[in-house]
Amino acid sequence: MRGKDLAEAGTAKRGAKKGAAKGQAKKTLEQTLWEAAETLRGNQEPGEYKHVVLGLVFLKYISDRFVEHRQKLEEELQEDGLDPQEIAETLEDRDEYTAENVFWVPMAARYSAVQDLAKTERVGERIDQAMDLIEKENPTLVGVLPNNYAREGLDQRKLGELVDLIGSIGFHVSQDHGSDDVLGRVYEYFLGQFAGRESGKDAGAFYTPRSVVKVLVEMLEPYKGRVFDPACGSGGMFVESMDFVKAHGGHRDDISIYGQEYTHTTWKLAKMNLAIRGLDADLGNKAADSFAEDLHPDLRVDYVLANPKFNQSDWFHPKLQDDPRWKYGLPPEGNANFAWIQHFIHHLAPDGHAGIVLANGSLSSKSGGEGDIRRRLVESELVDCVVAMPDKLFFNTGIPVSLWFFSKNRHGNGHRERKGEVLFIDARQLGRMESRKLRVLDDDDVAKIADTYHSWRNRDGGYEDVPGFAKAAKLEEVEKHDFVLTPGRYVGAAAAEEDAEPIDEKIERLTQELYGEFDRGRELELTIRERLGGLIGR
Repeated sequence: MRGKDLAEAGTAKRGAKKGAAKGQAKKTLEQTLWEAAETLRGNQEPGEYKHVVLGLVFLKYISDRFVEHRQKLEEELQEDGLDPQEIAETLEDRDEYTAENVFWVPMAARYSAVQDLAKTERVGERIDQAMDLIEKENPTLVGVLPNNYAREGLDQRKLGELVDLIGSIGFHVSQDHGSDDVLGRVYEYFLGQFAGRESGKDAGAFYTPRSVVKVLVEMLEPYKGRVFDPACGSGGMFVESMDFVKAHGGHRDDISIYGQEYTHTTWKLAKMNLAIRGLDADLGNKAADSFAEDLHPDLRVDYVLANPKFNQSDWFHPKLQDDPRWKYGLPPEGNANFAWIQHFIHHLAPDGHAGIVLANGSLSSKSGGEGDIRRRLVESELVDCVVAMPDKLFFNTGIPVSLWFFSKNRHGNGHRERKGEVLFIDARQLGRMESRKLRVLDDDDVAKIADTYHSWRNRDGGYEDVPGFAKAAKLEEVEKHDFVLTPGRYVGAAAAEEDAEPIDEKIERLTQELYGEFDRGRELELTIRERLGGLIGR
């Protein structure tokens, strides 16, 4: 039995016994690995430790892919009747791997070589060497991989145990290298867990919770075309888009991925996250500011999906004063919300769509000309739908947010003409608390929001307003509200549930319940008086 099988079998056995004894749900492989990895964190801050762990997961992935292709190639060469010398030379031919989009991994960089030193003080040094070798042999990974595992302060014994733990993760081949990719699932799960563990102002900002991303993707339905996220974080929008395409019978080549990310370490996480999913993407050749240095100035896309930093205050530079992107008005220097909106619209193709996450202040703020920009966006027939989301959806902030959907051709770009209308959805009552601090949307919640949008947008969708939840408002109504786009202003109150109890009976029941509370109050008062009397008499 291989190491991976031993680890999974042992874990599953222990987990089954424990779960049976206490009636608990069986943990997933990702949960079990995460808990084990956490025990090895030592004194490392989560923000630092995530690069240690995710770098190793990537190294394991890239090595497994190489070994798997090497074994397959060897079998083919043997079937072709090549002699041992020819087989050995071909197996070391770099082109045999790169032609199949498999990264070339030198022998000293393979995970088995790293794991050989896992129980020595040289393990960090070997990992750094492996990362350097892989970057030298694969130009698309230059500057991407972490390579400071030998640094002072990183416990080499715990690091070695972590190497063994990640070495126990198996690699399962699937036809399209996606849903069955264990390492891809582990990478995604770990990203989310680290986002929840970090602290500080920008903690977890690299990660958008999966259920929020899912709402955006399910509403926009990016079946085919160019997808762009100019604030891409760790690349979650792209991963979810690809999952959507495959879930609907498409192929990963159906969409082209473009992105940009400001934070260098997050840009590296995104590069690894996409590579581990087998996704080709153009994230530019470096991390860069989308406002000051747009790496895709001529790009026009079919879909923009983004969750930019909320209420970013440090975005402006004097050279942006006359930027052609501010077609609907110069955004205020102290808040980037409407700079992001106009940046997204600037990059949309004539029939393009955008779905983005913004803080709720953008729905009603009038400071710095934001109200005028919002009015021009509505009057220009760009705002398609606004969704108010529940609070506590994000790891790093409890700030309430909304989803904005823009469409550049609302006169029938494959859907019903929506000229002069905006759909408002108030989803604040959806979701459930997964923990004391974090709320999640289940698939039913996501479907309720997306289906409502589709029924309104599609021809013959059968849409009807739902009091308290959804309202298709005419432009005149939006104007009456002075172009404030808060959904609660439009959807009204939910219809009261039908009450079958006759009014006389209800009054009698409530009266008796009230009398009962009065009696309990008197009894409580008497008890308190007696106890106070006892204290005073001492």
